Amino acid sequence: MAENPNNEYPTIYFTGTDADLPEWFTNDFHKYRSLQPMAGGGNGDLFAADDGNLGRKVCIKRLSDKLSKDKTERRRLLREARVTAQMSHPNTVPVYELGKDHQGNLYFAMKKIEGRDLFKILTQIARKDPDALREFSLDRLLGILIQASNALAYAHAHGVIHRDIKPENIMAGLFGEVMLMDWGVAKVWGMADEPTDGAPQPQIDLEERLTSPGQRPGTPLYMSPEQVRGSKSIDERSDIFSMGVVLYEVLALREPFRGRTIDVTFKNILNLTPKPPSEVAVGRKISKRLDEICFKAIEKKPVDRYQSIQHMINDIRDFRNQAIQASVSPDSST
Repeated sequence: MAENPNNEYPTIYFTGTDADLPEWFTNDFHKYRSLQPMAGGGNGDLFAADDGNLGRKVCIKRLSDKLSKDKTERRRLLREARVTAQMSHPNTVPVYELGKDHQGNLYFAMKKIEGRDLFKILTQIARKDPDALREFSLDRLLGILIQASNALAYAHAHGVIHRDIKPENIMAGLFGEVMLMDWGVAKVWGMADEPTDGAPQPQIDLEERLTSPGQRPGTPLYMSPEQVRGSKSIDERSDIFSMGVVLYEVLALREPFRGRTIDVTFKNILNLTPKPPSEVAVGRKISKRLDEICFKAIEKKPVDRYQSIQHMINDIRDFRNQAIQASVSPDSST
């Protein structure tokens, strides 16, 4: 991770995100009513609930009973809550509270986002759903990607690496809001390197997810080569690679490195140069310039990629601006 040399932004440190709750901590969980299970949540459980004190809907993420005493999972939940709360960016979900429920299990409450994640949107587009095609033009999808990347740029400026960028973690709300979600495996300053630097475990679970009929593999498809190798020097450019894979999927409506097994997928990430999105999704008329931006982000060597997510954002913005100018040009009809 490249530290901010000018100390322009406050850095988020490990000592401020992973410390356990003090013994004197108190919390009244009774204010949450009508808990309804929600999909997702990773190793935690998600619930929609009513906050009786403030009269608003919230989303509660709580460690499941079987993981409530697991020190690693406790730290990850604490980190996710605190990292998200400390960043406080328009494209990260607001966190309202951190505490313990009636059984003493950790939870945090956050804003409940009404909408769809980017994977569901892309699935609908790939199936030629007329409503999705009408609502999510390529330009709007690029706008969603920019907003999620803005949150990532903010995180990087504060010393945080997400490490799990994928379409499922990009939420598009009903009113134009975009949230980059799930900071449970984020890396922050002062944090010791984990054995696989954030690579999901155990391996057998990944194999089942990749090969089981009807199941979509998640994280492995978006890992950077550094993550696949288990490097201990993961930095911001790993997130850039993952966001580049998401961009490829937005353009081509398929993942660039998917293999029949997890091993083949990892070998593809390390060695395969995929076809340009413009050649994969011919009917979508993808610009060669978007091919270039995508391939710049997914270069195998970190030194060959965009060196900051802001540079990638700027290139996508420039493309969109040029496309708008071309569409209103007097010569655009020729």
